[in-house]
Amino acid sequence: MCRSIKTLRPPSIPEKATEEEIRAAALQYVRKVSGFRAPAAHNHEVFEAAVDAVAEATAALLDGLQVRGQAATASA
Repeated sequence: MCRSIKTLRPPSIPEKATEEEIRAAALQYVRKVSGFRAPAAHNHEVFEAAVDAVAEATAALLDGLQVRGQAATASA
């Protein structure tokens, strides 16, 4: 689907994903699903709300994942 979205969990990346990386992935997802690279002014608010929701869900997912072979770390 979204080929430009990269895996955001170890060992694919060495450190915890940043907010910027998570938001970039969320933006790519919303662009793909909506079919709009940049929404028209009348769709801007709903587009941004969708990006925020996807970014929040992605952060929760990454925080909750347990990867085999990786030492468990405490979340802040």
